[in-house]
Amino acid sequence: MLFVVSGPSGCGKSTLIGRVMGDLGDVRFSVSFTTRRRRATEVDGREYHFVSKKAFEAMIREGRFLEWAIVHGRHYGTSRSEVDEKAATGDVLLDIDVQGARQVRASGRPASFIFIMPPVFEELRRRLLKRRTEDQASLSKRLADARKEIQAYPEFDFIVINEDLEKAVADLKSIILASRRRPGSRKERIEGGRR
Repeated sequence: MLFVVSGPSGCGKSTLIGRVMGDLGDVRFSVSFTTRRRRATEVDGREYHFVSKKAFEAMIREGRFLEWAIVHGRHYGTSRSEVDEKAATGDVLLDIDVQGARQVRASGRPASFIFIMPPVFEELRRRLLKRRTEDQASLSKRLADARKEIQAYPEFDFIVINEDLEKAVADLKSIILASRRRPGSRKERIEGGRR
């Protein structure tokens, strides 16, 4: 099954995903491609596949992305082949923006769409300031984009409000575990006569 996790920058998606993957152990993460500069603590292939704008544009032309978008002035995309390879052996989790989530939904690919939301907008501002990875112009753009993204929450199947980390982790795990029990996700086993 494909799990699409989205939400505004600074809402805690990466932290929640890391915790849930560590707890469940059987969910694979699809590492996105990006044209943004690598931060000092990031490793190519772990947080993102860092590529040039020229390479990214070539991948678009070749149809290699399941979804892609320009977010905060940088390109981000999910490799179709990486998702397919990982999906062949189990569940796959995507950490993508609202634009990308809309593209995955439009593709008709079965997925559970999960929106991570901060408890209040001021908390989002505080978290982004605490990161110290943005200049004032970038911070203002991220906050303006976040206001728009938060308005998209009704498009998602599930909402997790990340106010208390432990509760948010439990909520996200519960959604994943329950989604695995939907009839569509078990169709092959049921129709094959296995339980």
